[in-house]
Amino acid sequence: MAPQVPHTASEPAATRRAGLRPVRGGDGRTIQSVDRAIDVLEVLAQEGAELPRKEIARKAVLNVSTCHHLLATLVHRGYVGRSRLGRLYFIGGKISELSRRRPGPFSLGDLAMPELGRLNQETGEAVDFSVLRNHQLLSLVRLESSHPVGVGSSTRGISMAVHATAGGKAILAWLPEVQGDRVLTETGLREFTDNTITDAQVLSAELRNIRHNGYASDCEEFQVGVRCIGSCVRDYNGAVIGAVSCSMPELRVTTELVEKIRDAVCSCAKVLCECLGSTD
Repeated sequence: MAPQVPHTASEPAATRRAGLRPVRGGDGRTIQSVDRAIDVLEVLAQEGAELPRKEIARKAVLNVSTCHHLLATLVHRGYVGRSRLGRLYFIGGKISELSRRRPGPFSLGDLAMPELGRLNQETGEAVDFSVLRNHQLLSLVRLESSHPVGVGSSTRGISMAVHATAGGKAILAWLPEVQGDRVLTETGLREFTDNTITDAQVLSAELRNIRHNGYASDCEEFQVGVRCIGSCVRDYNGAVIGAVSCSMPELRVTTELVEKIRDAVCSCAKVLCECLGSTD
């Protein structure tokens, strides 16, 4: 949110009537109503959850009446959604629509491809870049293994396997807890193999370890005979963008290979985070 200073008596009356506010370090002024509407959107985006109007007003430092009118406008324009009973608000689909329509060459796939290609070449193993879409896991980019024996490109069931894949777990580990719980409520803890984690408490402990270590592992949890390592990609604001992962056949796994791929995956994810402005 833009740092602001309150109006002073020395400011021109026309400026105050227009709802303009000076911004420290800026070369102009902000329009108060626009500034407040963006504050509301940022609160909803940062929370990643449905919120009641009073909570949004509190977090955006607005009075409830002002917040009500801003929300009504944003709902009308599609930038904020409202629950069926009208008591909870969330980020609307218009935000994603504008992002998809953004002119220029930017796309996650285009941004990630050079580093994914380097990871694929360095390891010779299958490489994925996965994202969450509507609470489900989606493989956005897939590069196949160059080895005679590699991991196949089957994505059957992957959308519901957020908890069972290295990429999915890497994403879950860094989501706000409320958002992560909503994802798991939608997808469930389906058992794909005997190694799949289907206990919520065990998964919670696993996610804590992932945050501590900086990477996630999938040891035949989604596909029998497949080992995978993944690391989360976040932007300048710490928001989860997706995850890089690298898969290999269990029959080729050695301690040395796992360590090599772990370091390569983490390095790839770090570069992508830096490309998105992250300094972590």
